[in-house]
Amino acid sequence: MSLSEIQAAIPHRDPFLLVDEITLREENRIVCRKRLSGDEFWFRGHYPEFPLMPGVLLCEAAMQAGAVLLSSHAEGGGVPVATRMRDVRFKRMVRPGETITLDITLDEKVSGAFFLTARVKVDEELAVRMQFACTLVADAADVATETTS
Repeated sequence: MSLSEIQAAIPHRDPFLLVDEITLREENRIVCRKRLSGDEFWFRGHYPEFPLMPGVLLCEAAMQAGAVLLSSHAEGGGVPVATRMRDVRFKRMVRPGETITLDITLDEKVSGAFFLTARVKVDEELAVRMQFACTLVADAADVATETTS
């Protein structure tokens, strides 16, 4: 999947787009990659003597990959919004120059809620495992209303 196709599926843009490519896309599973050059803005200030990708950004990358997956499930469109994260486990540090693989599975859809499982790996080594939920909000104005309510 090309960058333009990824950008058509989700609203994220540089410098906060954390998905470079899609390597596998099925109805209920997606596998994506993000190459970390070391020039990303967070490496300058997050432990600059021993730069690490912040765990919260690893979670965000997984949720962005999940949003690309959900774009094919969005009858009538919608912007994906995270509603829950649980059982987040950080297993390995992620450093500049590494490539993360984001393996996301849609486990269940209940009404307008989507429940997903993410595994973030470097090579075959697990870095993060988590479960999260999303819903699709009709448009950007609805996102502002939802987050301020």
